[in-house]
Amino acid sequence: MPLRLPDAATPGVALFLALFLAACTQPPPAAGRSDAQADDPFMDQPAEAVPPATAPGAAAALAPPTADFSGLGPVPFGAEAEALRRAWDGPLEGAPDPADAAACHYLFPPPRSGQGYGTAFMVEGGRFVRVDVDDRAVIAPGGGRIGMQAEDIALLYAGRIEERPHKYVEGGRYLRIAGEGSDAVLVFETDAQGTVQAWRIGLPPQVDYVEGCS
Repeated sequence: MPLRLPDAATPGVALFLALFLAACTQPPPAAGRSDAQADDPFMDQPAEAVPPATAPGAAAALAPPTADFSGLGPVPFGAEAEALRRAWDGPLEGAPDPADAAACHYLFPPPRSGQGYGTAFMVEGGRFVRVDVDDRAVIAPGGGRIGMQAEDIALLYAGRIEERPHKYVEGGRYLRIAGEGSDAVLVFETDAQGTVQAWRIGLPPQVDYVEGCS
């Protein structure tokens, strides 16, 4: 004789079926979690406070020192070359001639582009004496920069410019500006159209070496 089930329409039976189905569809607790963890939503939080996210740029490298009439950042013109190496935030390529350690030579921050040297530091007699720049992004003390016209330089350094003819470029000029209260000199080099192509700053006589260390 077949087993006869109670009528589902009976209220008691309907309640029983609803509870049975709810128990079957409830997901089991996550593996490895105790009942206490399941009941406490704060159990999975770290014990120590989490610091806020670092502000954008906070970990960026410090900008390198800039050149002015006193020198490069904390390194004055005339200081030993080793002081320049210590102050520069990164490696410097270049070394003195093994046969003549006092000879003029340059130190270059890498990398150098194929179009120029960017920034270079002249050393002679073991001492830092000059900064050369052919990078448009680097601004000279007083506001001059590569790409400006000679007329713009004249406005920025009014009454302080001594003009000299370019040694190799016909129509080109050297715009020479003496520092106020300093022995250093700033020199802008222009082409025949009067556009600044490079600049340098440092101590005489080295600042007037038109061929650099050549």
